[in-house]
Parts: sequence; structure tokens; C-alpha cells
Amino acid sequence: MKRFGLFLWTVALLPVAAPAQEDKPVSRLEIYDLQTGTREVLKEYPGLIEAPNWTVDGKYLVYNSKGRLYRIEVDDPRSDVPLPTGFADRCNNDHVLSADGSRIAISHGTHEDGKSRIYTLPLAGGSPALITPLAPSYLHGWSPDGKTLAYCAERGGNYDVYVIPAEGGVEQRLTDAPLLDDGPEYSPCGQYIWFNSARSGLMQVWRMNADGSEQQQMTFDEDRNAWFPHLSPDGKNVIYICYKKGDVAPGDHPPRKSVELRMMPSGGGDPKTLVRLFGGQGTINVNSWSPDSKRFAFVSYIK
Repeated sequence: MKRFGLFLWTVALLPVAAPAQEDKPVSRLEIYDLQTGTREVLKEYPGLIEAPNWTVDGKYLVYNSKGRLYRIEVDDPRSDVPLPTGFADRCNNDHVLSADGSRIAISHGTHEDGKSRIYTLPLAGGSPALITPLAPSYLHGWSPDGKTLAYCAERGGNYDVYVIPAEGGVEQRLTDAPLLDDGPEYSPCGQYIWFNSARSGLMQVWRMNADGSEQQQMTFDEDRNAWFPHLSPDGKNVIYICYKKGDVAPGDHPPRKSVELRMMPSGGGDPKTLVRLFGGQGTINVNSWSPDSKRFAFVSYIK
């Protein structure tokens, strides 16, 4: 495998660097290898990038920066190519690829009111099609059969998990807890939706059936707030990001904090910390597993 200008760490748990005082961050697009337990910097950026997706062919990562989406080749990261998203130039870190890799769904802040709405378009580029007329809506999941999108939305003053047909239609509310429910993502089998909820006091990882029934808490950490669970393509493991209790409010996930990336078996069990880093919002908002479930991508910051 070719590499150009890469840096390799041979230990998984690195000391967390203290943040510098400058307002502009430096972003590192990284890959973690489960087999070797190592981190590798694919590329460093003088500015903010967020939320890498791994394409289903294993060749590229898709990330967002300054409202646009970009593609980078994993084996040759010397150049980045912008994705043609038409009028959608306010994309945030809630982009998801379809299971067949042909389409991408995005959360775009519409110019009329600045609120996030969900659109879909071909991954190769095209005119975005509006899926959620109601706002704000923040995309997180696409069902394996391609028929349904899952997202977090604010309706009537509370943020809950909703689903909607991927071609548009009537949305359906799946959660109704009084505190924030966020980050819904389908399991590869399509049977479950994983999400995070603050209903127990701290933010924790939860799982429910795809129809919203049998909502079950999956993490029980008394010292951490857990966000954005992502299932590996083989369905065996879940990666999520954690903030230290007291460092942030349970319902907040800011950038540029000392955080951890943790992994647990998808059937439940003791999680373990894989990476400690300076990151947070933008680090791993979307599923970034490689197709073979052996690696995942994330973003860290050094300022």
C-alpha cells in the first residue's frame, strides 16, 4: 500500500496534547488499525475538517470542511477533490453514504433560514433533493436496504430520533424522552437503530428496534458521556466517542476537548478505550469504518 508523507504511531493510547491558544485549529485525518493497535496520520490540514466516511469500495474517505464535501484517496492523499453538491454549500458533519455507495445524504443549512435540512444526491454529484422540509433535521443513518433515513430533529422544543422514507414522505418519531436523543444509526442487519440519549442523566449509548420499540441502554459509564455509536460493517463492534463527566454538559458535544474513542461488542459488554485525543465535535460524528471492519477513520486537532 502506497503512503505519501504519512506518520505512524505504534502505540494506541497517546498522551493528550494541551490545546494551543490560537482560534484556528490544525486538523489531522487519522486511521486506526484494530489489528496492530496503531494510529496513522493520513493528512494534516491547516484548518477545520470533520467527519470522515469510508466509501464502500475502500478507496476513499469523504469529509466536510467550510460547508463543502471533499474526497481523498486513502492510498494517495496528496490531493483532495471537492464533491459537486450543487447549491448545498453549507454541509455540516452529518453526511452518510448509502449501503451500495451510489448516493450520499447530507445535512445542509438552507440559505432561507439557516436551519439544517436533509437532502440526498448521487455521490458522483448532482442536484440535491430535499427530504425533510421541516427543520432543524440532522442526518445520522441510512438503512441497509436504502429505504429509510434516521435523524435527530427538534420538533416542539425537544430533540428526538425520527425516520423518514429516503425518497421523502411523512416522518415518524421514534423516541420521546424529555432529554436529548441523538445520533441514530442502523445496524448492518437493519434490525436495530443505535443512538445516544441523556435520559439517564449522563449521555449514554442506547439501542432500539428499527420501529422504535424495546429501547435499551447499552453503556453504563458513570464517569463519561458517550456519543455517536457506529457499528462495524461485520456487525461485531461499536465505536463511540466519550467526554469526561463534568467537562461538558451531558447534552453538549463541543469541539477541541480531551476525549476518548471507545469500542464495545455489539451484543453488549465491557468497553475499552482505543484512543485518547484532542477532538470532539467533528472527530467521528458519522460512521467511518472501513468496509472490512479492520480500520476506522477519525479527526483529531492539535490546536
